[in-house]
Amino acid sequence: MGFNHQKWVLPGGATIVLVSVLIYFFNGSNAQPPASEGRSAMGPKVSGQTLQLTDAQMALVKVAPATLHTFLAQREAMGVIAFDDDQTVQVYPPYSGKILRRFKEVGDFVKKGETLYTLDSPDLIQAESTVIAAAGVRELTTHALERAKQLVALKGLAEKDYQQAIADQQTAEGNYNAARNALHLFGKSAHEIDRIETTHEVDSILDVPSPLDGRVTVVAMSAAAGTYVQPGTAPAPYAISDLSKVWMLANVAETDIPLLESGESVTVRVMAFPQRTFQAKIDKVGTVVDPNTHRLQVRCVVSDPRRELHPGMMATFTIRTGADMQSVGLPDGGVVREGDGSYSAWIAEGQHRFRRRSVTLGVRQENLMQILEGIRPGENVATDGAIFLSNAFAVDASTGE
Repeated sequence: MGFNHQKWVLPGGATIVLVSVLIYFFNGSNAQPPASEGRSAMGPKVSGQTLQLTDAQMALVKVAPATLHTFLAQREAMGVIAFDDDQTVQVYPPYSGKILRRFKEVGDFVKKGETLYTLDSPDLIQAESTVIAAAGVRELTTHALERAKQLVALKGLAEKDYQQAIADQQTAEGNYNAARNALHLFGKSAHEIDRIETTHEVDSILDVPSPLDGRVTVVAMSAAAGTYVQPGTAPAPYAISDLSKVWMLANVAETDIPLLESGESVTVRVMAFPQRTFQAKIDKVGTVVDPNTHRLQVRCVVSDPRRELHPGMMATFTIRTGADMQSVGLPDGGVVREGDGSYSAWIAEGQHRFRRRSVTLGVRQENLMQILEGIRPGENVATDGAIFLSNAFAVDASTGE
């Protein structure tokens, strides 16, 4: 009786191909093996949880003794490199004005105090004029006080007039110091302020410097020449970041949350430098688990003195969680996830015969699955082809052969 292909159409192209292979091995050959083989070539035979294969089917399975491997007590999580917001500054102008020229572009390194852009500021003109006026009043009241002292000594000035002269001079001195301090806020040095007082010449050009050593990470449209800018009005013309330290923002499975604490050391890897590691520390563990992914964001501070990490890079962090463990390890091809969510492997029992056994998995490291329970070291096990065995078992069982 022919095989009815319509009854065996299963979802997924891979499943159809696999069933076709099984059909070929189970029913596709009418040739009989030599009597010396002592087995039927019609397909795998099922008895309980065991499976008997033919020589042709054994070509799809690899068998090797189970061996112990060292599995590191660690957890991994994926994430991205990001700017350290604590080391990123939005450089607004200290006063309103029109941008005259910009000196730096995105990616440029700058030193603290180096000019980013210049501003034509009416406020600067007003502040310089105030210093000139305050200096004149201070000089006038100082001379008036000297004369008052002389007159008082000669009994030629009333005491109240002398006290008034003292008060006027102190007020002028305070206004003068306040005006100079205001110019310091504009970035003017003491030498430049002295020059303004002496020459009575004002300059409306204001240099806006970098507040820290770092790299220019943003040059906004507002930094274009001729643009009028104001303090605190977004966007800032420039943003500077110190990239000697960056953040790694990782999404950690909620099952690993109890293993994480602020201050713990972690190892970070990026695809750009696969053979290197970067040292980091957990800076902050989030408080809200994403209900869709069941993951929690963890922030790590990564030291990068050579400034090789760039925000946006994909990264992986690894954290040690205890002592390493010696366990049986199987390649991916030796473990099958069953429909109920459990896992199984196939133990070789003599030639061409396999028994299905449930296993408990641990972690996956270096293409090996950690077997916590179910397989003992030295047992012969299918290291590749476990999926074929499970599907062969399911097909043969369903046909009742």
